[in-house]
Amino acid sequence: MATPPIVLVPGFWLGAWAWDEVAGALRADGHDVTAITLPGLESADADRSSITVSDHVDAICAAVEAAGAPVVLAVHSASGFSGYAASDRIPERIAAMVYVDSAPGTGAADPDFADTEKPLPPQQDLEAEENFDGLSAGQIETFRRRAVPVPGGVLREGVSLSNDARLDVPTTMICTGYTSQEYQEAVKEGFAWLGGLTEVRDVTWVDLPTSHWPMWSRPKELAGIIGDVANSHATGD
Repeated sequence: MATPPIVLVPGFWLGAWAWDEVAGALRADGHDVTAITLPGLESADADRSSITVSDHVDAICAAVEAAGAPVVLAVHSASGFSGYAASDRIPERIAAMVYVDSAPGTGAADPDFADTEKPLPPQQDLEAEENFDGLSAGQIETFRRRAVPVPGGVLREGVSLSNDARLDVPTTMICTGYTSQEYQEAVKEGFAWLGGLTEVRDVTWVDLPTSHWPMWSRPKELAGIIGDVANSHATGD
């Protein structure tokens, strides 16, 4: 049986490097894995002035199509917006979606954001918004040192969704910073980043209690869940 290739997409401020431990564990189990860095997040010196979320969608679609077979597409955090848009554009190329402390976002992440870029906030501000459970001081230091500002256009722009085939793409929600019950309660509040959960038809909920960055705080367990999703969509002899 052949398992689908796996494409890993990091969230805000991160590059492909953020997935190193997870990708290594998946490859050790025999999976074909590609982790990508989204446009504008290559380095602190990259030109982010004209990058929009559409560029991120393009980059994800290019990685998916380059895989040569329908993939398991795993997206982290705010990349749920661009990942969900990719599933709208090329649903036939996606065997399954995996949202890692993320969700299928609709509309714009922050339509009123006016700046050219959004740097990583001060630690105390970030801790007020996100769960840091299980992260070491060294991991947090590495995060802050390697973080790259997010292009402002990525926050401001929304992507139109029109292909209902995206609604039937099997979806796994890996809930880490918040529980699956908290996620499902939050959907009722109408947040844009959870918008797709009101419409996708095939959702599996998995709780993995840890930080908002489980690729660092529980990488082996996260790799196991993503690998299980890939295994469940194996095809052929």
